[in-house]
Amino acid sequence: MTDATPIRVLIADDQALIRVGFRLVLEAEDDLVVVGEAGDGQEAADLAVRLHPDVVLMDVRMPVLDGIAATALIGRLAPDTRVLVLTTFDLDEYAFGALEAGASGFLLKDAQRAELTSAIRAVRRGDAPLSPRITRVLLDRLASQPPAQPALPDPTGELTEREREVFLAMGRGYTNSEISQQLFLSESTVKTHVGRVLAKVGARDRIHAVILAHRLRLLDDDEPMPPVR
Repeated sequence: MTDATPIRVLIADDQALIRVGFRLVLEAEDDLVVVGEAGDGQEAADLAVRLHPDVVLMDVRMPVLDGIAATALIGRLAPDTRVLVLTTFDLDEYAFGALEAGASGFLLKDAQRAELTSAIRAVRRGDAPLSPRITRVLLDRLASQPPAQPALPDPTGELTEREREVFLAMGRGYTNSEISQQLFLSESTVKTHVGRVLAKVGARDRIHAVILAHRLRLLDDDEPMPPVR
């Protein structure tokens, strides 16, 4: 995608008025275009396959197919499309389920206009639009889960020593700025390493890199997490 190419967005929500509101907000932005609307999860998955949106705004509680199942289906059928989950409560179990199903982040439905548009752009870049508090809760949930059975194959063998350090820092929830300070690198260098790490381990974005690092049990439980801000 070039800077001149607008981000293609599909809106999935069972309430028509909410879809209209989101459309009005997004279409006021020069770099965002709404390519379709869906009233249930199955329709969202069908349109994702047909329309190839860059980002789907996905309500988690919808008829026919809920947002979690729809997110997983989109991940299988339209792997280049990223999903940004919309939820009413920031610690909603449905939202965490959607992240584990393949969503790239979640956002409150009452988010301000700038938060919504920034989150869409972040998801398209492969960044994770989650607050530090939500990231910490996600990390705690992952750390408490039992090891995967059978053990997952470890895709980190191709990482350089520096890339592995960046991957483990990402797994602990550190931002690019925090990784920069921790490893004494410029933020631009960290950004380059992050892109290479995601490609090598097959993670779609930072959220899935975090999930992968924990499921592979690569992190020392005694390592301090970044502070909640």
